[in-house]
Amino acid sequence: MPVPSSPDQWCVALDGVTKSFGSTHALDSLTLRARRGAITAVLGPNGAGKTTMMEICEGLQRADGGRVRVLGMDPASDAVHLRPRVGVMVQDGGLPVMALALELLEHVSRMYARPRDVGELADSLGLHAFARTSVRRLSGGQRQRLALAIALVGRPDLVFLDEPSAGLDPQSRLAVWELVEGLRQDGVSVVLSTHLMDEASHLADHVVIIDHGVLIAEGTVAGLTAPAASGRVRPAAPSGTTPSAVTLRGELTPEALGSLHEWAREHGLAVDATPATNEPAPRTLEDVFLDLTGRSLR
Repeated sequence: MPVPSSPDQWCVALDGVTKSFGSTHALDSLTLRARRGAITAVLGPNGAGKTTMMEICEGLQRADGGRVRVLGMDPASDAVHLRPRVGVMVQDGGLPVMALALELLEHVSRMYARPRDVGELADSLGLHAFARTSVRRLSGGQRQRLALAIALVGRPDLVFLDEPSAGLDPQSRLAVWELVEGLRQDGVSVVLSTHLMDEASHLADHVVIIDHGVLIAEGTVAGLTAPAASGRVRPAAPSGTTPSAVTLRGELTPEALGSLHEWAREHGLAVDATPATNEPAPRTLEDVFLDLTGRSLR
């Protein structure tokens, strides 16, 4: 995927972001990008820093260091301007437990100047079946659907979804996926964290994998799961006698490709990875994830 030359191409841009909780380094000079109008999936083991990264972007936490930009603004100092444009679905929902499901959604919708039609949103997520049920009595999957509706009702330009399919049955998961795909068609940017590799494979335009608070790989699903490739690095623009391309030979693992992408971005280059011929069939995203992060329990 070519590297855009304009910062306006990014809905989220993190540069050297750090965050610690006591002696635990949740984020360690994390640098990553999420493209506007696309779905970016953030993968990583438990404790990798995904939720911390999302909460910093949402303005729920402050970074200790580095630069954070969301829709071109600082989520810490520009929160008043960002809130109407950003939808947030957090892991635990954070919903008032005594509120009735549909009344809560209607209440939140009235906070926005141009909300989505509540009835239509409730139809798409099957909320009418538990409309008069208090949040306290909802199942985990029902809370997830309500939390997603609340994140979307304000017609945000950017949506952060933290484990949107956690606890959902297959029918609900498909409904959520269709809704998320519809957001992309409407030009809405989506950043989602997930442990479900099939969810990332199905939805994501771009995947970033983080572990121990750093980016370890990124790319399209096809690029990350392709067989070993020879990489070609092309300058983003001609520059005199500079070579127009450099070919790298040998096994280009997803980890090496991620490092190459980062180096190329720093130097204004684009990476064109062309799969070699007569190679094994592509691996799954889960294979790549386990190769990069290990198979031991944490």
